[in-house]
Amino acid sequence: MSPANSHRDGDDSFRFEYDPAVLRYGVDAVAELGEELDAQGFERALVVCGSTVGDTPAVIDPVRDGLGDRLGGVFAETTPSKTLSTAYDAMEAMEAADADVLVSLGGGSSLDVAKVTSVLAVDDRDPEAVGRELAETGTVSIPDGSLAPIVAVPTTLAGADLSMVAGVTASPEEDRRLIEEQVSGGIGDRRLMPRAVVYDPALVATTPREVLAGSAMNGFDKGIETLYTANATPVTDATAARGLGLMQEGLLRLGEDGVDADVLKPVLKGLVLVQYGISRPGDGTLSLIHAFGHGLTRTYAVQQGDAHAVVAPHVLRYLFEQVDGRRDLLADALGAEDADDAAASVVDRVAAVRDALHLPTRLRDVDGPDREEFPDVAEDVLADSFVANGPPDLDPTAEEIERVLDEAW
Repeated sequence: MSPANSHRDGDDSFRFEYDPAVLRYGVDAVAELGEELDAQGFERALVVCGSTVGDTPAVIDPVRDGLGDRLGGVFAETTPSKTLSTAYDAMEAMEAADADVLVSLGGGSSLDVAKVTSVLAVDDRDPEAVGRELAETGTVSIPDGSLAPIVAVPTTLAGADLSMVAGVTASPEEDRRLIEEQVSGGIGDRRLMPRAVVYDPALVATTPREVLAGSAMNGFDKGIETLYTANATPVTDATAARGLGLMQEGLLRLGEDGVDADVLKPVLKGLVLVQYGISRPGDGTLSLIHAFGHGLTRTYAVQQGDAHAVVAPHVLRYLFEQVDGRRDLLADALGAEDADDAAASVVDRVAAVRDALHLPTRLRDVDGPDREEFPDVAEDVLADSFVANGPPDLDPTAEEIERVLDEAW
């Protein structure tokens, strides 16, 4: 199926269908969590987070205080693996707390677990049947009707908040009662969009710098890809371009000045904007850089942000060799509108953000594949669904993907 919106010559038509979360931004915005739940008619919340977040008073206490008497409980058991069994445990905690809303606190893994939990909460099938479906299809079917609502409170900069999809895994070790073989999959539905997202620079400033740096590269690349994707619209052009400029400004300061709420203010504003409209019914703007990231992290221990940091300049250089890639628009967004070579300037500015964050620059320096494994990685990259969102005339081959990986080595 061809993308709904493309930038082929003479085709300027587009369709933009998007129903985002309520967006709340501001220093100490989490103090208004109870007010937001009240405005949306929710009475009792289960906070879903990881153990580190749950044990860190600087993070969890402002959320507890903001929820006040609407706090039903805290489920602090999510992990980066975001397993199906963890979502079932969260569902049981939700029932025990008599909660009618999930408050996801932390990074993308906690939000993914909350989304899977919201589905399981209205699925009356036996868990074993759900596990079999995940093993056989790579996804979990979503019942008709309303899902358990989610309010997201991000503490990282990956930009997974305004999304209608979630990842989920299962393994015999962690999901012994549900599955017999390792499986990695995902779910997607417009009803999985959070009802509200609360962006609080003071809360994000509690996250360690090294965690913010890696997640920031992931979020920054969302803006890059949204401008060159075949599914771009004038709406996403405007938000992504403005968001990239804000993120670039803030991330360069983050590398120089360190983590504090003032430094993070433009970063979070930019993060909101680069996400706006990237996850829509039937459309998406994530593309080649994210496909590389998935290929490198699917079976290796390298973190997504580190993978993006290493490959993004090389992927962009390859893209600009093959197609225009809307290089002039990207250069404008990154403040390089007067550059003689727009493509080279875009690559340089993306690399400058990476270097300011002190992120890795070579694949050999991260816990990823060896060079002899590049053919397998290339096949994984090409099989990723995000490749289809690239510019219309981009048709990468396995050999070309391997060359990019080799240059990143």
